[in-house]
Amino acid sequence: MSVDRSTAVRELPPIRREDLGKPVLGRAFAYARDPLALFRRQWEHYGPVAPLTMLGQDWVMLLGADACQVALTNKDKAFANGPAWTYLVGPFFRRGLMLLDFEEHHLHRRIMQEAFTRPRLEGYAAGMHPAIEAGLASWGSERGFPAYPRLKQLTLDVAAEIFMGGARDHSPAEMDRVNKAFIDCVQAASALVRRDLPFTRWGRGHRGRRVLEDFLRHYLPEKRAERTDDLFSALCHVESEEGERFSDDDVVNHMIFLMMAAHDTSTITLSTMLQLLGQHPEWQDRCRAESEALGPRPGLAELEGLRSLDLVMKEALRLRAPVPVVVRRTVRDTVVLGTRIPADTYVTVTPQFSHLSEEYWTNPMVFDPERFSEERREDKSHRYAWEPFGGGVHKCLGLHFAGAEVKAVMHHLLRGWSWSVDPGYVAPMNNHSLPFPKDGQPLDLVRR
Repeated sequence: MSVDRSTAVRELPPIRREDLGKPVLGRAFAYARDPLALFRRQWEHYGPVAPLTMLGQDWVMLLGADACQVALTNKDKAFANGPAWTYLVGPFFRRGLMLLDFEEHHLHRRIMQEAFTRPRLEGYAAGMHPAIEAGLASWGSERGFPAYPRLKQLTLDVAAEIFMGGARDHSPAEMDRVNKAFIDCVQAASALVRRDLPFTRWGRGHRGRRVLEDFLRHYLPEKRAERTDDLFSALCHVESEEGERFSDDDVVNHMIFLMMAAHDTSTITLSTMLQLLGQHPEWQDRCRAESEALGPRPGLAELEGLRSLDLVMKEALRLRAPVPVVVRRTVRDTVVLGTRIPADTYVTVTPQFSHLSEEYWTNPMVFDPERFSEERREDKSHRYAWEPFGGGVHKCLGLHFAGAEVKAVMHHLLRGWSWSVDPGYVAPMNNHSLPFPKDGQPLDLVRR
């Protein structure tokens, strides 16, 4: 449909009766069933600024790169992260970097950047290899190998090594509790009953948060006492040029958020790449040749130089964004593409819709990593055509860490295994929170 870009300001259109959805749930069920279908329906009926109801609240959905850019760049400071994410997951990831805004966010980000400098990233990349090798040691040859849950355990092990300085004194049962706690906290976002009650998602999220706090606070004194190479220690000791440092509560809050973000989003990206490379063996062979030209433990610069793997990773992030939507709440009236959005409105920003739009991409539903090659660079069709790490001041601080982790894991897998996936396989996705394959994403794995 054509988009009116005139200077006249319009009010939000009323929600059509057929778009109201289920009582209380609103369009939440439609999103869980098929997010892309909901995005397209909203676009067809309302254009880039589309009203809807979700989980008992009125929302506005921003569709397309132009609308997403307005919210993510946030030039008039009308869009706030904290109030929106607090509604969804606030009690569980409270005061993580994503939930802070404006000056406070700027202060915390400025301090945290010191934990993601180039020298620190080089150290983290070097430290990943032993954890990856240990985590993959039990992988053999198996038909119907459940890739997603095994990758999730692997990325948690890597996070324990790089973020915590190793899991040597943690029992497997304790790490299983930590993994389950993260899952419960993330999945609480889709809770209907938002009270700390038994047998509810919200209640499980509260219990998961307590597990994570107890786990981290147990190690906090020793991390404060001694500088080590892990991220936990870095957050305990880093300070800005002005001498600002994190409190104990700050360190725990940021660690809970960062560990969740690191191992959940990396797992989704890795499982998508395994599926796509299993369905496109020519790309698997191409990536393997580049990895076999390197040693078993490449450094950060060598990982960054894996050109074919980089193209595949970017295409996987486009086709299945680990964070398909981000949320905001307006703190004042604002105008997006000529439509006024009132203050105190919940807003959904939809990177995944932009990633699959024919306006920016050639045959957007087709796996085509070369679209990111220097000769084509379809991601340059619009500054926000490809935004898996968000944009503006809230752009993911750990994006280079994430890229190194994903490439390091894939490097080891390519050198040690080959795998195949039925070309017709379509992963049945659970979209209640961050998307993941409900069937575990089986593949046929062969040790080389």
